This record gives sequence, C-alpha cells and structure tokens, in this order.
Amino acid sequence: MRFEPESSDDANAGLSILRDMLKPVKTAHPKCSVADIWALAGAQAVEFLGGPKVPVEMGRTDAVGDASPVPNGRLPDAAQGAQHLRDMFYRQGFNDREIVALSGAHTLGRCHITRSGFDGPWTHNPLKFDNEYFRNLLEKTWTKRDWDGNEQFADESGELMMLPTDVALLGDPAFRPVVEEYAADEALFFKDFAAVFAKLIANGCPAGVAPAAGDDVSAATAGFLEHAMHGSLDRCKEHAAAGANVHAVEASSSRTALHKAAFWGHEGIVAYLLDECKVDANATDSNGDGALNDAVRFGHAGCVSMLLAAGADKAVTNSQGQDAAGVAAAYDQAACAALLA
Repeated sequence: MRFEPESSDDANAGLSILRDMLKPVKTAHPKCSVADIWALAGAQAVEFLGGPKVPVEMGRTDAVGDASPVPNGRLPDAAQGAQHLRDMFYRQGFNDREIVALSGAHTLGRCHITRSGFDGPWTHNPLKFDNEYFRNLLEKTWTKRDWDGNEQFADESGELMMLPTDVALLGDPAFRPVVEEYAADEALFFKDFAAVFAKLIANGCPAGVAPAAGDDVSAATAGFLEHAMHGSLDRCKEHAAAGANVHAVEASSSRTALHKAAFWGHEGIVAYLLDECKVDANATDSNGDGALNDAVRFGHAGCVSMLLAAGADKAVTNSQGQDAAGVAAAYDQAACAALLA
C-alpha cells in the first residue's frame, strides 16, 4: 500500500493520512517493519476505542521497490452485494460467519464523500467499538438515499447510512442469522471479531506471524525459547508440536531461539531451527546482532559454518558498527574469522 497502484486504489482513498500519521513510529523504531506497525496500529485502535484485545504477532516483512504487485480492483467494492463479498473473502480463506464479523468493523468511523463518494456514519458514536452497527442494521428501516452521490441507504432520521454491501447482509440467508447473533450478543461479536481480525492482519504472512491461539500456545512458545537456550532438542520439538511459535522473539530483547542456541553453541538446535523450522538466519536483536554475531563472539565455529551455509549475512552491522568479522576481531576469534574470510 506504500506504492502505486495499490496506494491509489479507490478503496484506499484517504488512507494516506493515516499512513503519514504512522511515519514517526517507523522513524522511532527503524528495525520494525512498516507492515508490523500498521497491523499493530489497527489492533490497538480497536482496543483503544472499546473493542476486544486483538492478538498480534510481529514478523511481517515490507515490499522492496517502488511499485506494488497488486493491481487495482482487488479490494472489496462497497457498491456491490453478497456474492461480491464472498468472491473477495473466500479466496482469502474466510467463511460466511467471518465475513459478517469483519463487516462489523463498520461500527467505527464514517464515509467521506470527498474520498469514497459515500457519505455519513453507520452509528451514532463512530469513535466507539461496539455492536451498534448490527443493531442498527436490524432495528432501523433502510431506504435508498435520494441524492447525487453513490448509491447508499439512509435510516428514518437521515442521520445514519449503510452501504450496499451492508444491506446485503440482511437479505442473505447465511449472513442474516449471524447479524442477528451479533446484534443480540456484543460479547460474542467481540470474541469472533478479535479472532478474525487477527487472522486478516496475518493472512499471507510467513509461518509464525499468525497470532497464538491462547495461553497454552504462548506457554509453549516461552518453553521453546527457554529450551533452545539450554540445548534441549527433544523439549524444543515437544513445544513445537504443542503449537509454539518457533519464529517468536523476546519482547525485551528481540532475540530469537536461533540467537539463544548460537550464543551457547548448541549445534543440534541451530541445525534443527535452520533445517526444519526454517527460521530467519538474519533476524537481528535489539542490539542489531544476528545469530551469526553471537556464534562468532564465543567461538562456536560449527554454528558459524551452519549459519553461513543457511545464508546468514556477514555484512550486517550491530549498534557498535561491527559486522561479523569485526566481532571476530574484537573477541580474538581467529578460527571464526577464517571461516568468515
């Protein structure tokens, strides 16, 4: 979305304002991808405005270049109906219930005629995340608005509006029962929305970016990191089988399981992480060090060889300005320096 043509897609009109608002966050945290910042901002907005906590795992990557590979016309068109919603979201792996839950995001914000050609809010409080959108759909009478703009619907008061894709939820035999459920049970809507929005913002990302599904998986991830540090391969595999995020990073240090294994020279763990878990050999921690630097620093030549074979970049520099060779020189690790050379 940073590049043409996706940045100029009609469905993204006006979002340049939000993209610009988030630029200082990228400046303050240059090692964090723009994609992660946007995903986290969306989840935080939902929570800040009264909605559910949306789980977000970090690790998305940014497109490189100056052109988007995504052509215009791939995003939902608010002027269409139920079948269009299915065409858009089925190909992304969402079902009918999830489509309705995602539509509930319209409980926030409003349309602006200068951007989308539609005009007005869906709810009386566009800055509160609740289930009013669904209640309004069911409880109010929606008629086509008589005006010169895009086709949309107005309630009896003329203060609220719905888009054709919103009204289509009422007339569809699969969508409407879910609308009725969410209108009657806000807690259920919150629960379903948190799960499906987390799925949406991780959709298409590398394995491990998708959110953890509950405390058991979070505990498994913590255990995976712990046993990678201690060199217990069998325990790491047990935690991975229990759903651990093998790509996870420590919140305090941004260190991965690969960092921990390389630091202590656990060659079996390093091989497992690289060969079976397919972790990123170039992930850096909060100091800018990759696992290669950790292995070099303490003279773990076997780990250095495996990391180099897996594509670890020798040129990555840490916050002290040292690349891998610089670390080898600083710690007098001649054998590792020879491997790097």
